[in-house]
Amino acid sequence: MQAPLDGPFDGCKFPPGVMVPDIDPSRCEAKGPCVSACPFDVLAIRTLSPEERTSLSPIQRFRSFVHGNKRAFVTNADACRGCGLCVAVCPEKAIKLERRDPPWVSSTAPGRLDD
Repeated sequence: MQAPLDGPFDGCKFPPGVMVPDIDPSRCEAKGPCVSACPFDVLAIRTLSPEERTSLSPIQRFRSFVHGNKRAFVTNADACRGCGLCVAVCPEKAIKLERRDPPWVSSTAPGRLDD
């Protein structure tokens, strides 16, 4: 359900793309309330690829297997408006919102203070 940029969701805290959900793969059990709660189609439940499964710890692989080798993923980060509905409905508390760096900030940009 793609929501309009004004109307009932105009109380969102940020313009699109400023915030992004961060999903803890060790906690997500692919139950899916985050997907249906998001008014901007930012999240989806999908099956882990073989490469993604091999990168998990043995305990995470077991948990993933128990949950059908699925979990939530951010599929449309640029649409996130930071409303926090996904965070509120996640039964595992696996989602938090994080501020994204502006596109002009790069960790490899010359002149950064950490160079």
